[in-house]
Amino acid sequence: MLDYSLVAAVAAVVREGSFERAAEVLHVTPSAVSQRVKLIEERLGQPLVVRGQPCRATPTGEALCRHAERDSLSLMEHELAASVPGLQALEADTAAAPPTLALAVNADSLATWFIAAAADVAAERGWLFDLRLEDQDHTAEQLLRGEVLAAVTALAAPLRGCRSRPLGALRYRATASPAFVARHFAQGVNAATLAAAPCLVYNRQDRLQHRWMAQQLGGPAPAAACHWLPSTQGFVDAARAGLGWGLNPEPLVREALAAGTLCEIVPGAVLDVPLHWQTLRAAEALLAPLTQAVVQAAAAVLQPVPPETEP
Repeated sequence: MLDYSLVAAVAAVVREGSFERAAEVLHVTPSAVSQRVKLIEERLGQPLVVRGQPCRATPTGEALCRHAERDSLSLMEHELAASVPGLQALEADTAAAPPTLALAVNADSLATWFIAAAADVAAERGWLFDLRLEDQDHTAEQLLRGEVLAAVTALAAPLRGCRSRPLGALRYRATASPAFVARHFAQGVNAATLAAAPCLVYNRQDRLQHRWMAQQLGGPAPAAACHWLPSTQGFVDAARAGLGWGLNPEPLVREALAAGTLCEIVPGAVLDVPLHWQTLRAAEALLAPLTQAVVQAAAAVLQPVPPETEP
C-alpha cells in the first residue's frame, strides 16, 4: 500500500513546479520534500520527477499524480482533521494544509457566475482552488483523465464514475459596436456579409460563432475572417472598440447594450449553451458544499432549461 504522504510530495512538486514551492504548500522543508520523493522513487524502482525549471512528472509520476487527484486524498485528510476534535493539535507543526481542489471551468462561467460559488466555499471551509480554464466542450476531457475532481461542462451525459447535474444555460448575444454594424451589415446579416465581417474567436476550440451563424442561416456557417482573442473581457472590449463581432455572455454586455455602446447584429437572436456540473462519484460527498454553492450561483445567473430541451 502506498504511503500517501510520499504521494502528496510528488503531486505537490509537479503541481507547483519546484521543491521549494511544494515545501511551502506542504508546510515542511525542501529537504523533507526531496527525501519523500527520493524514498517513493526508491520503493517503486523508477524516477517520478524530472528535476528542472519547472519540475515535471515522468509518465509514471503522471499516473501517480492522477491517482492522488482522483482519490482526493488531501481533501479527505482535511475533512477528517476538522471532524475529530484535537486531531490537528497532535502535531501542530505538521498539521494538514488546506486542501487544493483542481476544477475545470470554462472562461465565460468564471467571468459571470463561478467565482461567487468558489468565494462562498473558500470563506466557509478554507479550501483552495486550482481552476483550470478550458472550453465548455472540452472540460470533461480533464475529468476523464483524472486531472480534476469536477468540471463545468456542456456534456450532459455522466462520464464514467461521475455524476452530472444540470446548471442552466449561459445566454450569448452576437454583439458589435454600432459603427461596426453600420459598416459591415448595412445590407443585412447573410452568408456574404458574415463571411466578410471579421468575427472574434476565443481559441481554436471555440465554435460558438460558427454555431450562431449556422443557426441564423439555417445551414453551414461561412468561412469568416477571424480575430483570435483568448480573453472573455477582451471579447467585450474588442466588440465595443469595433475590432469585430462576437458572441458575448449576456450578463457581461447587458449594460453596454442598454447604453448603446454595443448592439446586437441580429436583435433577439440569442444562443443558449446548457451547462452541467460533473463530479467524481468517489469525491461526491466531500464536494457536497461546493456542489451546493455551484448550483445556487448558477441559478442566479443562468437561464432555466426545460428538461425536454436538454441535449
